Amino acid sequence: MIDFLRGPVVYLESEYIVLDIQGVGYRVFCPNPYAFAKTEGPVMVYIHYQTREDATLLFGFPTREEQKLFRKLIEVSGIGPRVALGILTGGTPDQLISAIYQENITFLTKLPGIGKKTAQRMILDLRDKLDGLSSVPIQTGLFAVAAEAEAKAAALPWEEARDALKALGYTEAELDRVWLTMKKEGTDTGTVDVLMKKALGLLYIAK
Repeated sequence: MIDFLRGPVVYLESEYIVLDIQGVGYRVFCPNPYAFAKTEGPVMVYIHYQTREDATLLFGFPTREEQKLFRKLIEVSGIGPRVALGILTGGTPDQLISAIYQENITFLTKLPGIGKKTAQRMILDLRDKLDGLSSVPIQTGLFAVAAEAEAKAAALPWEEARDALKALGYTEAELDRVWLTMKKEGTDTGTVDVLMKKALGLLYIAK
């Protein structure tokens, strides 16, 4: 069983990174490979190790909390590792945990591969199992409504920037991962021009 790997990132693609571990290249599938784009030197990647009849797969995460959340997600009926990876691509861990606590079906069904029934199972199965995995206090009631409104307002410039980037030929998957990186870095606010420059910088690094 592998719990983590530590080594330099040799290169990254839209779905995975390759780590150099003592001269051996390990392909690690990640929710957001671009999160490692700016890293210099060795990185610590927390691993979920999966063995199948036809393949051995490594799924990697920048924090133990995200690794634990991934493992909780694949305990839900109908959610396998690939779907869980897509879920973590579609939102930050804090957003996902908040949505589950708040029973936010609308948010959950916007995630890749998640329909209404699966979203309901996520809430039912995980609501009481996610303590300690969120880095921010869980918001409920009026505070949650206010936070959601603020988040929607902040996302409007990005929607315009996203449309412009799509016109340049970038894919939905690339833009989703870049947006997630910007949110994690705290650089997801500003004018359309500012967001486009930041996104293009990340996309250039990832090439």
